[in-house]
Amino acid sequence: MTRTNILKTTLLAGVLAVFGTTTFAADLTVGANIGNVPWEFEDASGKVTGFEVDLVNEIAKRLGKTVEFVNTPFNGLFPAVQSGRINMAISSITITEKRLASVTFAQPYYDSDQSLTVTAASGITGLKDMGEKVVGVDTGSTGDMWADAHKTEYKLGEIRRFEGLQPAMLDLVAGRVDGYISDIPALLYYVKDKPELKVVERIPTGEKYSIMFNKGDPLATEVNDVITKLKGEGFIAKLHETWFGAKAEDTTSTVAVMDMPKAK
Repeated sequence: MTRTNILKTTLLAGVLAVFGTTTFAADLTVGANIGNVPWEFEDASGKVTGFEVDLVNEIAKRLGKTVEFVNTPFNGLFPAVQSGRINMAISSITITEKRLASVTFAQPYYDSDQSLTVTAASGITGLKDMGEKVVGVDTGSTGDMWADAHKTEYKLGEIRRFEGLQPAMLDLVAGRVDGYISDIPALLYYVKDKPELKVVERIPTGEKYSIMFNKGDPLATEVNDVITKLKGEGFIAKLHETWFGAKAEDTTSTVAVMDMPKAK
């Protein structure tokens, strides 16, 4: 088993003896786009870690279940959860009306916007400088949707799609794309120790992240109830401080208990 395939975290012992060998059968399979800092990524030792990894591990613990993380490209999370290949999905997934038509979300736990990241040497100071420039986005993401919807307004050039932050950053640094539009918390975390890169504009989109499930899956309600308890205990607020180095505001979905989102 390679770390780029199925990445397993055992929270409770679930032992199955097969032909004299011992394997661990996970109760929950969780799709995640590993490499999506700081939400789910591999640390220097190869261990899967991150804000959402910590959150899901705690949820599974409270449910008395084991969990297995399955590395999945972002755009592949949707068919995977709908087909039942995974029980739920994470990767800073924004709740949208369109998505609510085909999947179910627990209550949100993080408020976000999009952003534009460029190289410091490019001289680009914001979207106004992106006319006829090549823009990188993550395939099927809300950044992809935003760029497509505003292409004419900002006279954007080619929209080039990537499967995650890392390959997009490689092309940005190499000059194959001029700017990268994606979630602002991930980019601020990524560039903080990289002076050659700059987040030059916040793009207000009013997004909220949550865990995604197949449409109508009762597991969503179970997980939602645990998230309510974790917010009440301050667990998710503490995660915010751990991963972002700042206190979450009381009015945000990181702290405030919210209803499960429903399609209109």
